[in-house]
Amino acid sequence: MAAMLLFSSLGFVACNKESDDQKAGDDDSQSALVCVEQIIDGCMDITNEVGNAKIGDPYDLYRSGQTEKALYAVESWYSWHSIDDYSNNILSIRNAYYGTRNGKVAANSLATLIAGNNATLDQQVRTAIDVAYDAIQAIPAPFRNNIGAPEVSEAMQVCNDLEEVLSNLKGYLQRNPSVSTDALLQPILTTYVNDVVLPTYSDLLRANTALYQAAQAFQKNPSDNAFKAVCEAWFEAREPWETSEAFLFGPVDALGLDPNMDSWPLDQEAIVNILNSGKFDNLTWNDGDSDDDVEAVQSVRGFHTMEFLIFKDGQARSINGGSSTDFASLDYTSDNAASWGNYMVQVGYLLQKDAQQLYDSWTKSYEGGKAYKDIFLSHEISNDEDEE
Repeated sequence: MAAMLLFSSLGFVACNKESDDQKAGDDDSQSALVCVEQIIDGCMDITNEVGNAKIGDPYDLYRSGQTEKALYAVESWYSWHSIDDYSNNILSIRNAYYGTRNGKVAANSLATLIAGNNATLDQQVRTAIDVAYDAIQAIPAPFRNNIGAPEVSEAMQVCNDLEEVLSNLKGYLQRNPSVSTDALLQPILTTYVNDVVLPTYSDLLRANTALYQAAQAFQKNPSDNAFKAVCEAWFEAREPWETSEAFLFGPVDALGLDPNMDSWPLDQEAIVNILNSGKFDNLTWNDGDSDDDVEAVQSVRGFHTMEFLIFKDGQARSINGGSSTDFASLDYTSDNAASWGNYMVQVGYLLQKDAQQLYDSWTKSYEGGKAYKDIFLSHEISNDEDEE
């Protein structure tokens, strides 16, 4: 979730800072530990976001008596897919730690390295991941109808526990240079890139392309079945995205691709205005645009705008959906049908385009230079924490 904001204007900047615990002698290169730290930071960031923002923000609003605001704060509430979204975020942490996407542990992985040197810590990480996943799955569905359930506060707490365990993992590697040498960590980075990051982004590109094609098919021949087909394609596209959120660094951050695809909350009123006008000129932004202008664009495109257009109350919309014109419950009607289909195609195209740029940045060229996978594997990454 790229909540409200989240455009980063910082591009890639190679920096030559080394870990305090691993100096590289007289040369200016960074160690592999810098990249491993970024992996762990990404895992910590998403578990914090799940516990304190995705779950915590609606919970806090609900507890304060702001029931309507709490409902609208729930990410993915149009589709009632929130719990699976958040659970997949936890799986993104598991995948980063295990070095696979299937729940098995790779030979060259952080899990294997830590298990061989500190079995207690390894078990703590694995258990914390499993507990967080299970706690989120235990929240009664749909989340938007059960924000005050006791399982919600439990899920928030175990996400905080997971973040603390991950912080301990990072600290352990920093304090033990014999365990965090380039010789030990480089194979882990290679497995992480080749077996986790790149396949996830490849699946995202494939699924976003299928979503775009489903939207085109709907536009050409609107029907209830066509609406359902777009919904199924949306579910397929959400999984690789949500399982990528433990690595929201590099091109996905610097190029604004995270909020392009996943801004939340939306500007529903602006979406309705676009539907009513049939004008789609304001769905893209350019370098040099103000942050406010960029955020305004990002709040009317992406996964959640598509979700708004194809789901209502957890179900696929119908071409005979009713006549509501209120922006919070707008229906597909004969009056807005052409604009509705065009909007779906525009959003689908941009999702496919962003996924293509993200995959190409990692595999072909990043901002006119070498592929980001090569930048990452040679440790030429920026360290935002050092820059702050």
